[in-house]
Amino acid sequence: MNHLFCLGFGFTAATLAATLDKAQWRISGTSRTQEGAAAIAAQGYEGLLFDELAGIPASVTHLLCSIPPGLKGDAAVAKFAGSLARPFTWLAYLSTTGVYGDHGGGWVDEETPLNPSSSRARARALAEAQWLALGAQVFRLPGIYGPGRSQLEALLEGSARRVVKPGQVFCRIHVEDIAGVLAASMAKSNPGRIYNVADDEPCPPQDVVAFAASLLGIAPPPEVPIAEANLSPMALSFYDESKRVSNRRIKQELGYQLKYPTYREGLAAIFRNSPHLHVRQG
Repeated sequence: MNHLFCLGFGFTAATLAATLDKAQWRISGTSRTQEGAAAIAAQGYEGLLFDELAGIPASVTHLLCSIPPGLKGDAAVAKFAGSLARPFTWLAYLSTTGVYGDHGGGWVDEETPLNPSSSRARARALAEAQWLALGAQVFRLPGIYGPGRSQLEALLEGSARRVVKPGQVFCRIHVEDIAGVLAASMAKSNPGRIYNVADDEPCPPQDVVAFAASLLGIAPPPEVPIAEANLSPMALSFYDESKRVSNRRIKQELGYQLKYPTYREGLAAIFRNSPHLHVRQG
C-alpha cells in the first residue's frame, strides 16, 4: 500500500489527502500539538506529534513537507536528515513564489534567478536548497484560496479591503488545483524539479474583492490608496513585491489542466457549493 506522510497537515495537505482513495493509501500527518494530531485523526487519518517522532517510518513511500522553515532552514530536514536520505517514490516540498522577490509586475518562471527580499523568503530559499539536495520536487505557491478561505468569507466577516497600489498584481491558486498538481506529479515524479503552481491570471487584488462582492450581491468596500490603508508591517511587505508567475511547466511537463484557470471560476465554485455564503443576498 502507498503511504503518504505529511510533515504538516494544513489546508493543502488535507485537500490532497481527501482526493486519495483510502483503500489504496495510508495517510499520516504531523502536528506540533496534541490538539492538532487529534484533529488529523478526526478526519480519518493517522495523526502524529512532530516532536515525538524519531524518524520517518520505513513504510512511507510518498512524503510531503509544508512546514514553514525557520531562519536556519527546515526543521524537518534537521530532525530527520538520516531517514530522509533514503529513496522515496515521491518527495515534495511546498515553497512560495516569494523566493523570486520583486519583478515590477514582470513575468517569472522556474529558471528566474532567486532574489528573496524578506527574511521569510530567504528562509524559504534556504529550505528549498535543503530539500532539493535530498532529491525533492519543489512546488512554489502564491496566495492560496479555497472553501472557507477566500474573499467571499472575508467580505461577510467584514475583513476584506480593496487596497490599491498602482501597477500592483498578485498571483493566486485554488487549493484544489494545488492538490491536482501534486497528484499529477505523483503519477509522473521528476526528482529535483521545480514547479510554479499559479493560475492563469495575475491581477490587482482589489479586482478579486470586487468580483467576490458581486457574487454575494453586496457592495464592495471602497478602494483605499495604499498610503492611507494603515497596513501592518506584515501586510505591507506583501505589496513590496509585484510579479506575474508563469505556470507553463505544470501544463507542459505534468499535463495538468487547471480546474480553476482564474479567480472568477474558483470563487464562483466556492459560492455555488457553500449555501452558508448565500444568507446575505438581498
